[in-house]
Amino acid sequence: MNKAAMKERAREELRNYAVVAAYLFVCFAVVMFYESTIPGSRIAGPFSLTTAAIKALILGKFILIGEAVGVGERSRAPHLAGAIVTKSLQFLLLLVVLSIAEELIVGKFHGRAFSATLADYEQQSVLNMLAKCLLMLLILLPLIATREFSRTLGPGVLRGMLTRREPDGG
Repeated sequence: MNKAAMKERAREELRNYAVVAAYLFVCFAVVMFYESTIPGSRIAGPFSLTTAAIKALILGKFILIGEAVGVGERSRAPHLAGAIVTKSLQFLLLLVVLSIAEELIVGKFHGRAFSATLADYEQQSVLNMLAKCLLMLLILLPLIATREFSRTLGPGVLRGMLTRREPDGG
């Protein structure tokens, strides 16, 4: 691969990362804002845009890693909708596994034993963890759908459709 092609590929990867991270940031910021308004919630009170940004950057990178290793590429769904749901579920599983691994590594870095970090997960109710997974799935579905539509239509077609000005019909 020549230098110009490598530069273009790096630029495209960075743009993809920025788009995914920005989308996740907006979603996480809204969810965290909502959680901060619930009286009696352990998260009640001011919320941090920095936390939403960090989560978006980390999970955005996880998504790009998943795409690079081909998560969801072997879906045998008979139609696009099935492929979107299947791929979204596979990415959800990837994000759960990588997020837990990240928490374990961060905990170890701060001197906590793996068992202490895992105990934090055990303290959460199953319903709470299920709700978080469903919320993440709802965040992933439009992201994966958009990427699948774009892939199906061809490079730049969806972007052009979304950004092209329609001629005045009047």
